[in-house]
Amino acid sequence: MTAHYQVHGDIAVITLDNPPVNGLGLSTRQGIAQGMAQALADVAVSAIVITGAGKAFSGGADIREFGSPKAMQEPNLNSVIQLLEKSTKPVVAAIHTVVMGGGLELALGCHYRVAAPGTSVALPEVKLGLLPGAGGTQRLPRVLGVEPALNMIVSGEAIKAEMLAMLPGQKLFDKIAASPASLADEAYAFARSVAATRPLPLVRDLPCKHPQGDAYFQFVRNMVGAVSKNFPAPLKCVDAVEAATKKKFEAGMATEREIFINLMWTPESRALRHLFLGERAASKIPDVPSDTPLRDIQSVAIIGAGTMGGGIAMNFLNAGVPVKMLEMKQEALDRGVATMRGNYESQVKKRQAQASQIRRTHGPVDHHPELRRPERHRHGD
Repeated sequence: MTAHYQVHGDIAVITLDNPPVNGLGLSTRQGIAQGMAQALADVAVSAIVITGAGKAFSGGADIREFGSPKAMQEPNLNSVIQLLEKSTKPVVAAIHTVVMGGGLELALGCHYRVAAPGTSVALPEVKLGLLPGAGGTQRLPRVLGVEPALNMIVSGEAIKAEMLAMLPGQKLFDKIAASPASLADEAYAFARSVAATRPLPLVRDLPCKHPQGDAYFQFVRNMVGAVSKNFPAPLKCVDAVEAATKKKFEAGMATEREIFINLMWTPESRALRHLFLGERAASKIPDVPSDTPLRDIQSVAIIGAGTMGGGIAMNFLNAGVPVKMLEMKQEALDRGVATMRGNYESQVKKRQAQASQIRRTHGPVDHHPELRRPERHRHGD
């Protein structure tokens, strides 16, 4: 199993343990279900805490099961969330470091949530041409409000737990722990404090409305449609969140599920998922053990400042590695450096970098001037 069960006094603890990010694969889902059954059958257990081992609460679906029968085999994620909601004992999610995608949807199925400061929270499915498929579009608007939730779902970007906890009226987090180190103890104490609470609070029962109704969603569609012309998922996210405001919870869930399945088969989503898996596969070198010591690369030298040499140089510069280039003639070197500068200036025009961060290159020294990396920057910083 990739989920472990322990008892601390009167608190049952289910720990997700599926490295590297505690993906919610079949074995993990089975472990959660078995842990819940044990906790509910033990009369000495008054409450249940779910947390994650290592450096994540959960990063969501296990990418190793993408496209395989295991992805939807029972208990699937929706079934596990229903187990949490129907629990007769309080279930508290002790969230830390990373909670994304299905991991956040799992936490939203718990009765309470305690988070460590610094936790990154996101529903990034839109970046794979999808939308959250286990209630994310229906539950997140109920705990954050329609506008903040829709912004998170459409962008797919992560936000720190402390910022979300500051939103007026938010019900995503019941408590922010004093520190990551104290999260477990604070979650156990919180679980004990709510052990006798009845009825247990369910996110699905919270109201979900927007005061401007149709006018707001039409405005959002105009804005989202303008920046996502070639991608269907962002506008479909708007449709699903709108359903949360207009339909009963189960009907909204059915709408979300239908949209999710349809998006799964779009060429855009299939291409984005292929790229996602390909990027991760490219980072793994066959026959090289994961514990192989890494050399500290201080600088890189490249012979040739042509198209290939310039592209390789930019790759290392973007990774923060200083580069020296060697050419036979100064004119060829100058031409290559000018091409790279033009590429970076193009990023400025596209608002992918700031002009102040495009550093001047050093003058030629034996035909191999050292190039300094432009500082990496996220739009909006």
